[in-house]
Amino acid sequence: MNSGISTNSIMRQIVIMLDTPVKLILIVMLVISLILVGGLIAELLERKYLQVKAASVIDAIKKGDNDVTTIIKNSSLLIKQKRLLLELTIHKSLSNEMKENFATSLLDNYNQNLDWTIKKTDLIIKLGPTFGLLGTLIPLGPGIIALSQGDTATLSYSLLAAFDTTVIGLIAGSICAVISMIRRRWYAKDRIMLTLIMEAVLESECKGDKNEK
Repeated sequence: MNSGISTNSIMRQIVIMLDTPVKLILIVMLVISLILVGGLIAELLERKYLQVKAASVIDAIKKGDNDVTTIIKNSSLLIKQKRLLLELTIHKSLSNEMKENFATSLLDNYNQNLDWTIKKTDLIIKLGPTFGLLGTLIPLGPGIIALSQGDTATLSYSLLAAFDTTVIGLIAGSICAVISMIRRRWYAKDRIMLTLIMEAVLESECKGDKNEK
């Protein structure tokens, strides 16, 4: 009997100690979510007409009016995309097969970075509701005790705290769910776009090698 009471007391103390950290984590996740919204808006402005710009780069490379490196540098692609494409043009001494393998490697690394960006928001999608549920259940203990003692003030406070944490967790998770959905659509187009540009670059360099011979 004493052992059971002692165990329950220990668990109760652990739960009480988790109350403040859980609420702080929820607040941090909400703040991060709002910051990510700002980042999404900035990214939206940066990506304006990106597909059209990419198409013009492909056309310019295929026409061959300018050096591929110059075309990429003067393009309106994203900075990280320019770096990726310029990295492909640096290694002139590689064979065509090696260049194709190198292009695949660069694209894989780029895709991993995109996936990592999405995973950040995916983490909050999962953890937001989870910590919201924790924040809901933790105050219910004191609330139930207050109910048994007829202390409606404490009961009301406990229920209010429980509802607040649930709402914050759901808001953070919902915001990040929308961000992840939008970025997945953007990045899927980016992968196709970069693959097409890389193919145009490799095709142009293959023609240049043949002309030199």
